[in-house]
Amino acid sequence: MGAPAAGAALVDTRGERPRWRQRISTTLALIRANPTGRLALKVFVAITGAIVVTVGIALIPLPGPGWLLVIAGLGIWAVEFHWARRLLTFTRRHVYGWTNWVTRQSLSVRFVIGAVGLVFVSTVVWLSLKYSVGFDVVAWVLDRLAAS
Repeated sequence: MGAPAAGAALVDTRGERPRWRQRISTTLALIRANPTGRLALKVFVAITGAIVVTVGIALIPLPGPGWLLVIAGLGIWAVEFHWARRLLTFTRRHVYGWTNWVTRQSLSVRFVIGAVGLVFVSTVVWLSLKYSVGFDVVAWVLDRLAAS
């Protein structure tokens, strides 16, 4: 074996966490070392996670990042709450499983899955607009087509 290449690290860094994660872990450990800090952190995480999850749940029927925000809120809660960490692990495992299953399917099956998703989202948007704002998109389109 020869000498390491110029600029190569002499330390094996495969097992180390990224620097930003070490900083976050150190900061959280310092906050948790103080009883008041521990309580304040728990309250802050609970409220922040609840806000993110609530906004995510409100956005689920609409096209956009509803589920992403719910999962992000779980990630925030997972900083302090073990039940949220377990639920987040369960969710990740099933999302990865679903994604892997879909990518193994033929193009025609993926097209059908996408079409069903599009019909579902369109129906949810239509019903949301109809019952929350009072605007019936289907009736409006049918009126425009009849007028033509």
